[in-house]
Amino acid sequence: MPTNIVILIAALIVALIIFQAVLKTLKTFISSAIAIFAILVILNMFGFSPDDLIQEITNLPEILRQMLTGEN
Repeated sequence: MPTNIVILIAALIVALIIFQAVLKTLKTFISSAIAIFAILVILNMFGFSPDDLIQEITNLPEILRQMLTGEN
């Protein structure tokens, strides 16, 4: 009987750790989604579309390479 209690306590501790990890991940995801949404709304107010942002993100490695090598 005591071994069942030990296993039950260990299972509860593991479940608590997993629950906390899921909550932290969910919190990070939600805060990132809100930040991205806010950026998209602000860019939209200035006349930029989400496609413009995606195009710039796609071109980012080339832009960084040009900046680092000093090319125009």
